[in-house]
Amino acid sequence: MNVAFIPVRGGSKSIPLKNIKTICGRPLVYWTIKAACECSCIDVVYVSTDSDKVRETVNQIQKENKDLFQKMEVIGRSSETASDTASTESAMLEFAQKYDFDNIVLVQATSPLLMADDLTGGFEMFMQSGTDSVLSCVRQRRFLWEKNDKGSAIPLNYDVFHRPRRQEFSGYLMENGAFYITSKEDLLTSQNRISGNIMAYEMKEDSAFEIDETSDWIITEELLKRREMSLREKERSGKIKMFLTDCDGCLTDGGMYYSEKGDELKKFNTRDGMGFSLLRKRGIVTGIITGENTRITETRARKLCIDELHQGVDDKLSVIKQLADRYQIDLTEIAYVGDDINDMDVLKNVGFPCTVNNASDAIKKSARYVSDLNGGDGAVRDIIEFILCETGLLKCE
Repeated sequence: MNVAFIPVRGGSKSIPLKNIKTICGRPLVYWTIKAACECSCIDVVYVSTDSDKVRETVNQIQKENKDLFQKMEVIGRSSETASDTASTESAMLEFAQKYDFDNIVLVQATSPLLMADDLTGGFEMFMQSGTDSVLSCVRQRRFLWEKNDKGSAIPLNYDVFHRPRRQEFSGYLMENGAFYITSKEDLLTSQNRISGNIMAYEMKEDSAFEIDETSDWIITEELLKRREMSLREKERSGKIKMFLTDCDGCLTDGGMYYSEKGDELKKFNTRDGMGFSLLRKRGIVTGIITGENTRITETRARKLCIDELHQGVDDKLSVIKQLADRYQIDLTEIAYVGDDINDMDVLKNVGFPCTVNNASDAIKKSARYVSDLNGGDGAVRDIIEFILCETGLLKCE
C-alpha cells in the first residue's frame, strides 16, 4: 500500500499559520492534498497536524470536496515532532510506528505547484528495479561560484574561458522539496526520508519555489494563478462543440477584387477547407456568420459542407445565441474567429475567441488565440489545429 504523508504543523515564524493561509482562493495545504488525492498510485492521504485550527480547516476542505478528497484522513501529531527544532523525519517515524503501509511519499504543503502527474511519475520511477528512493527536483541552468580560503571566487560548474550558451548547458539538479518517496522498511532502517539508490524526478522549472518567506508567497501565488487559469482554459477548450467564423478578413484576405465585367471576387485558401474537414470528422458543428451577402460565400460554404451559413447579419451575437439554443450547447462551448470591431461582442461571450494576425489591435486583446497568419493565408486552418491540439482531438508534436 502506498500512502502520502503531509505534515502540517500549526507553528510558523515567518508567515503565521502559513499552511492554511489563503493562496489563490484556497488554504495553502489544499493544493498538495489535491495533488496527492488525484494520484492513482496513492491509496491513502494522511494529513498530520498538531493544530486544532489546521484540523478544522482541513476537515472543512474535505467536507466541501467529498468526492475529490475521500481518501484523505487527518491524524494527530505530537508536540515533540511539531516543535521549531524537530525534524520532518521525526514526524515520519512517529507515523510509521503507528500505521501500516508499504511505501510512503512525503509531500510538503509549502510546494503548491505540485501536481498529481508529478507524483505518478515519481512512483513510476520508484517502482523501477534497483531504485530505493526518489526525490523531486528541478533543473537549474545557472553558473555557481564559491570563495576559496584566500577569498578568491572560483567557478564550480563551468569554465570561464568556455562559457556555454544556455541551450547547450546541461546545468544541475536542485532539490525543490515537493516530495520524497521511500519504503517503510528503508525509512525505519535509515531514519531518513531517502536512502539507498536515490533517483531524481524532474519537475517543471517554475516549481523551484518553496514557500518559506513572504517573497516566495508572492511569486508562487502568481505562478499558481497562471497555472490554474491555463488549466481552466484547457478544460473549456476541451468542450468546444461549435466552430464559427466571420468570412471577409478571416476566410479571405479582406481585399475587394473585381473582374472587367464588375463581378466581385474573393480569395479563399484551400488549407482552411481541410481545417473544416478536420472539424467535421470530429462531430463539431461548423458555421460562417457574416455581415456581407454574396453568392460567392454561399458557394464556398457549400463547397466546405458548412453546417450553418448566415449572411447579412448585423447582430451576430443574437444569431449565435439562437444557434446555441437550437443545438442545445452553451456559449462557452463555441469557438469564434473574428477580425474587426463588429465581432467584439461575440468574442467577449463565446468560450474560445480567436482572431487572425492582421486583425485590429482591440480584437487581438479580446482573443484567447491569435494566429501568426493573416486572414486568407490559412489562418483559420491554423486556429482549428490549435483548438484540436488543445482538446486532444488531434495529435500534435
